[in-house]
Amino acid sequence: MGSVASAAAPPPPPPVQPHMAAPPYGAGLAGILPPKPDGEEKKMEEKVDYLNLPCPVPFEEIQREALMSLKPELFEGLRFDFTKGLNQKFSLSHSVFMGSLEVPSQSTETIKVPTAHYEFGANFIDPKLILVGRVMTDGRLNARVKCDLTDDLTLKVNAQLTHEPHYSQGMFNFDYKGTDYRAQFQIGNNAFYGANYIQSVTPNLSMGTEIFWLGHQRKSGIGFASRYNSDKMVGTLQVASTGIVALSYVQKVSEKVSLASDFMYNHMSRDVTSSFGYDYMLRQCRLRGKIDSNGVVAAYLEERLNMGVNFLLSAEIDHPKKNYKFGFGMTVGE
Repeated sequence: MGSVASAAAPPPPPPVQPHMAAPPYGAGLAGILPPKPDGEEKKMEEKVDYLNLPCPVPFEEIQREALMSLKPELFEGLRFDFTKGLNQKFSLSHSVFMGSLEVPSQSTETIKVPTAHYEFGANFIDPKLILVGRVMTDGRLNARVKCDLTDDLTLKVNAQLTHEPHYSQGMFNFDYKGTDYRAQFQIGNNAFYGANYIQSVTPNLSMGTEIFWLGHQRKSGIGFASRYNSDKMVGTLQVASTGIVALSYVQKVSEKVSLASDFMYNHMSRDVTSSFGYDYMLRQCRLRGKIDSNGVVAAYLEERLNMGVNFLLSAEIDHPKKNYKFGFGMTVGE
C-alpha cells in the first residue's frame, strides 16, 4: 500500500484566476504603511511658481492685523460723530468731543487739562480720487488726498495746517504697485525724504527695507522688515538702525476670534515692552482689548444699535501711574 501511495500523482495546484484583484498590500515596509491621502500627494506635486507670486501688503501696513487688536482708538470723555451723505460721492461730517488732554510733565503724576472741540469735515469719494478735509475750532486744518494716477501709481497727500509756528506738516507719498512687489517714495517738510521697498519671496513670505533722511536734524536711518502670513497666522519682524526691534504675532482662532501679541525693544533707552490682545467679533458688536507688560489694561467695544448707529465704550486702566480713562460715544451716519 505504501508503494501505491508514493506512486500517486501530487494534488493539482489551485486554479489561477486572471481577473483576481491585487492584494491590499505589497511586500516590504511599503505594504505595511497605510496609503497616503490624495490631498497629500497633490500637495507634494504642487510646485511654487516664483514668477507668479502675490503682491505683498504696503510696507507701512505689515503689522495692520496686530494693530487692529493692540492699538484701538481709545479716548476719554464724550464723543459724538455724525455723517450725512448728500449724494453717492459727497458727504459731510460733524464731530464733537468733550474730555481731558494729558500734558507731558517730568513728574510721575499725570496732569490732565479739560478740553472740548468741534470738528467739521467734508468727504469726496470716487473710485480714483478721495478727498477728506477736517476743520477744528482751534484753527487746525487736516487734509488727505488719494489719487490714482495710473493703475499702478498712486499719489497720497497728508497735510496739517495750524496757526502755531513750526507745527504745520505736509507729506507726499508716491506708491507703485507691481505684480509681486511694492515701492514708495516720500517727501515731507523739514527736508524729509524716505523710500521703502517690499518684495514677495514666497507665496507666504515677504521682505522689505526702508531708508529715510531728515535734513533739518541731520538724521538718517535704515530698517529691514519681514512678514509671514497664512490662513491661520501672521508674523512680522522689524529691525531699524535707530535701535528699535519689533515683533508681532496674530493667531486666527476662528473667523470671529483672533489673538495678537507684540514685543518691542529700544536699544537706545533700554526699554522693553510687550502686550497681548484679542479681537472678538460678535453678531452685533466688536470687542477688542489688551494688557501690556507695564500693567496697562484696555478695552474697546463697538455695539451696533441700528443700521448706521453704533455705540462706543472705551476704557484704559494704568494702575502703576494711577491713570484711569473712560469714554463713551456714538457714531451716526451712512
